[in-house]
Amino acid sequence: MKFQTTHYHLDLLKDNDRVSAFFEAISQYDSKTDLAYDLGCGSGLLSYFLNEKFTEIIAIEIDKKASMCASENLKTFNNISVVNEDVLKYEFLKKTDLIVCEMLDTALIDEEEVQVLNHARKFLKEDGVIIPNAVINFAELVNMERHYIHWDEGASYEILSEAVNYSKIDFKKKINPNFEDILEFEVNSDGTANGIKITTVTILNDNVVCGPTPMFNPPLLVPIDETNVKCNDLINVKLKYIMGQGIETVKTQLI
Repeated sequence: MKFQTTHYHLDLLKDNDRVSAFFEAISQYDSKTDLAYDLGCGSGLLSYFLNEKFTEIIAIEIDKKASMCASENLKTFNNISVVNEDVLKYEFLKKTDLIVCEMLDTALIDEEEVQVLNHARKFLKEDGVIIPNAVINFAELVNMERHYIHWDEGASYEILSEAVNYSKIDFKKKINPNFEDILEFEVNSDGTANGIKITTVTILNDNVVCGPTPMFNPPLLVPIDETNVKCNDLINVKLKYIMGQGIETVKTQLI
């Protein structure tokens, strides 16, 4: 099937690992049931995957051009309705068996996955499912060439520590968007630390886990005050940010 897309959503569709992970997770949903919500549906690809499993699918997209593409792509499916609206303002009328929400980015910092699910979760049936289920965030101490916050898209850096598993976000539970914690890094290489690398792994369901891909949670490199480190040192960094409010909320401090 050919999809009309915006330029941005075309890049998403070209990311085969991302698309395959969601296709597999949706394919493993094991019964044809009543209603699914596709929140932030973009070009409508995930609603297309959902089509054979649900009597009704409501696909919501805030961007007008993207929603027009989704409407065109899905116009032959009588069980799919595309709504051009902000999910946070949408009037949900029925409880659902499944919420699919791919408003994801690294550590959930930039897009509004947390705010949207905190709003929509009350309309999920008690035994309902959210895809993806959760994300796990890791951090590593690094020496990075560019001393400003940026995504790992061919950036040069050296990893100086073991990875720290610093948070798991379960989408079935209410989420506090204000993150703050002190991360302790065990140094495994002498050098100069001037940043941390944040990597997000997405748990789509019990069987499908997807690490970073080019268009799906690429690692984020965040500067810290420069400090010389030696192997076996323990380095503490306070990390804080507001999920869904952008990378400008990210703050670090050596402790």
